[in-house]
Amino acid sequence: MSDERRVLRELVDAHGRTYAEEAGIRLADTPQPLYRLLVLSVLLSARIRASVAVAAARELHAAGMRDARRTAEASWQQRVDALGRGGYRRYDERTATMLGEGAGLLLDRWGGDLRRLRAEADGDVDALRRLLQEVPGLGPAGADIFLREVQRVWPEVAPRLDGKALQGAGRLGLPEDPDRLLRLAGDTEPAVLAAALVRAALDKAVVEDTRRRAA
Repeated sequence: MSDERRVLRELVDAHGRTYAEEAGIRLADTPQPLYRLLVLSVLLSARIRASVAVAAARELHAAGMRDARRTAEASWQQRVDALGRGGYRRYDERTATMLGEGAGLLLDRWGGDLRRLRAEADGDVDALRRLLQEVPGLGPAGADIFLREVQRVWPEVAPRLDGKALQGAGRLGLPEDPDRLLRLAGDTEPAVLAAALVRAALDKAVVEDTRRRAA
């Protein structure tokens, strides 16, 4: 086994968990999990630790904000409180507002169902990325997060290893080329590979742990 393949195998074995999985989202091509992934992507795109964003997403779900309608119907204070319980305090008020506005947009334009947004893009991933960025709080980084994770259930997106994933590969001394990484990863799901590489990009400890395991 090549050194690069060994490093990638150790990374995926130890850190190959999607952020949706970490947030307790059983991703499927149905409205609720897709909406929860959208919210998680908004939370993860802020300058805050990923673990805090995941905890906040769990708290929003526990508070009943599991789809666009319930989020829109919740009060602003209920959204603030749920974010606060997840430790998402630095951006809680602004984010509570954006989540309410985003839920309203999703209901008005796509009937609360992200599959309709997908249909509007009609298989064009660039168009899909642009449409996602119409959601308040979901800029380019947030759209990329959503696409990295949703490729599990939206085949036209896969395989997707974006700039953040390639940054993680570079930190590990791996090729910063999507095709080469996919070949090295063998039958690893692209969404899992992408998540593992992003974790390496965001956390020096993941890089050190992976190198130690591969040594």
